[in-house]
Amino acid sequence: MNIFRIQTNNVAPQKGRILIAEPFLPGNYFNRSVIFLVAYSEKGAVGFILNKKVDVTVHDIFPDFPEFDGEVFLGGPVSTDSVYFMHKLGKKLPGSIHVLGDLYWGGDFAILKQQISDGLIQSSDVRFFVGYSGWGAGQLEREIKEDSWLVNDVDENIVLGNLSHESWAEFVKQAGERYSIWENFPENPAMN
Repeated sequence: MNIFRIQTNNVAPQKGRILIAEPFLPGNYFNRSVIFLVAYSEKGAVGFILNKKVDVTVHDIFPDFPEFDGEVFLGGPVSTDSVYFMHKLGKKLPGSIHVLGDLYWGGDFAILKQQISDGLIQSSDVRFFVGYSGWGAGQLEREIKEDSWLVNDVDENIVLGNLSHESWAEFVKQAGERYSIWENFPENPAMN
């Protein structure tokens, strides 16, 4: 058994699924990251890292934003000068794109701000991301074949939950027994 090879679980990437980084995937963005795919087609994929909270508030980014306790996460290395958001507001927010169950992404930002100002939105209903994770045509499939990512289903109620860098191990556990050895790998094997 090669513990560094991902034994496929035969779950293909698609909108509404997650990518779990293999234990030693390098880089600040993707090391032990869990990415929720919000778009997937033959043209490529778009997703947001769920478990990398940043130490800024929405007010730090948008000083004119209404008072709000919404969390900000690192979405990925693409367009880090832009902010994106996922939410549970559905069609109450024009321009929203349905992803999974009650989860949507994007929509009319001015209306979002107004609804927050009016007290119609709770912080648990929306999550903000700086940047996003993106792949061109065939790129994600190659990375999966190279064992960089494990694809899995996800409970929609977890996606906007209280996630942190350490949540990676929980997602690995949910992927099944065959990946349990990953949970015990040190982040930096040289420090073991």
